[in-house]
Amino acid sequence: MALFKFRTLFTLILTALLISCGIYAGEQLLPFVPNFQELNQANPNYALTFKAGLATIGLLLGGWLGPRFADLIIQAGKSLERMSATDKIAVGVGVTLGVFATLLLFNLLSALINAVPLRIGLLTLLSVIFIYLGIVAMMSMKTELVTILARGGPVVPVPEKETPPTANCKILDTNVIIDGRIADVCRTGFLEGTLYVPGFVLEELQHIADSSDNLKRARGRRGLEILNTMQQELPLVVRSWDKHLESSAQDDEVDTRLVKLARALHGVIVTNDYNLNKVAALQGVRVLNVNELANALKPVVLPGEAMVVGIVKEGKEANQGVAYLDDGTMIVIEDGRRYIGSTMSVIVTSVLQTVAGKMIFARIKGEEDDEDVYQRVSREARNDGGGPNGTNLAPPPAPSGGGYTRRGASKKVR
Repeated sequence: MALFKFRTLFTLILTALLISCGIYAGEQLLPFVPNFQELNQANPNYALTFKAGLATIGLLLGGWLGPRFADLIIQAGKSLERMSATDKIAVGVGVTLGVFATLLLFNLLSALINAVPLRIGLLTLLSVIFIYLGIVAMMSMKTELVTILARGGPVVPVPEKETPPTANCKILDTNVIIDGRIADVCRTGFLEGTLYVPGFVLEELQHIADSSDNLKRARGRRGLEILNTMQQELPLVVRSWDKHLESSAQDDEVDTRLVKLARALHGVIVTNDYNLNKVAALQGVRVLNVNELANALKPVVLPGEAMVVGIVKEGKEANQGVAYLDDGTMIVIEDGRRYIGSTMSVIVTSVLQTVAGKMIFARIKGEEDDEDVYQRVSREARNDGGGPNGTNLAPPPAPSGGGYTRRGASKKVR
């Protein structure tokens, strides 16, 4: 039998029982009506009419109270479904102890109190009190109780470390939602746990989506679409834990409220905002930065490696060209301006790690190799006085004697 059908059947049975009890109670109240004997003697049908009226009232009360009592009991049953096995055992033992304590006082109350309604009411009150105290007592020692029942004897108690349901929840920032990469990271399984979107972050997204600026409006709508997709595929919670935020922080900036909420929930902020990252770290709040994750996953490039890139624009300095890898890493190429629009083979000269990510510096492979050869040849010429093939590269000596040619020892030709 399906659970839904079972609950419906339980509601019907309980309602029928309460209706029967109402009819019976209405009939039993007939002798307590004032002047019933005189009225019955005056009108023989009075008893039947009055009994039918009381039964009808009982019928209506039973029909009205039945579904409501059944709903309360069903909700209690759903709470039991969500409880752990340890809690269920503790509740069961607590109820048993409460009923047993009530039965011990049944004979004593029967001897002291003759009025049946008062006796039943007092027994009901005592049973509720004893059952509550039994449940509380067993819940406070549920770990030891389960251990005793499992092993059949007392053992050394093992402390149970309770973990708040909000601990280590991932609180999403507005920027990281609009960025969209967090959804892909969660789908791969590298980010576990409950994802939480505070109400004020959702309000900021809605405000951006309603902006008059086309770019902001597109960004806001993209963030809302990403949230809808994540809510269908991932354990995403929205607004549920905003009550942990102090009322005095309602007028603060969104970043300030994020940090305060993360401290209250013992959660982790997920963002790609550099400033929020630093502020949260200063206040002792753990931060997961998507940009840092992306930088860590980029391939390692070492100086001296060769790669083929397409030069797309000029750099800030003179004659520089700029290219990009597939992951968005910028490559600054010396003397690459004249090759804009071309695909060239370059050699990595150095790698610089910045706040925004890695920046690679490179040179055109063929040109730099020729320059190295030229520098080596010049260096050899300066050191040896000759070229590579024995050719003297030094300039000829200047003529002496003011430019005149001598024929003899002391004669000049004019």
